[in-house]
Amino acid sequence: MPERLQFHLDENVDPDIALALRRAGINVTTSQSANLLAQSDNVQLDFAKTNSRVLITHDDDFLILNSQGIEHAGIVYVQKDAKPIGYIIRMLILLYEVATPEELIGRVEYL
Repeated sequence: MPERLQFHLDENVDPDIALALRRAGINVTTSQSANLLAQSDNVQLDFAKTNSRVLITHDDDFLILNSQGIEHAGIVYVQKDAKPIGYIIRMLILLYEVATPEELIGRVEYL
């Protein structure tokens, strides 16, 4: 398990968020960079779990998977178009600074 949070952004999350997080020194993958475009939500979540990455998503299907007891390394859910991109970036950086990977296992954080 890594000492710091690592993120995986599903394909619906603005790639500028990944760019900003990388500039802040945060390890980030995207569906595109991991060759997961058009893969199922289960595949995305499994990739994130296997690689100890917190999944960032706008897709409420991941909330359903969580409620079904699917194991994961953590999910950050942001309702689509509900928050400005700058806010999302700042909150993800804050989460990175204050949380450990162990604290987010099986949890959903809402932004």
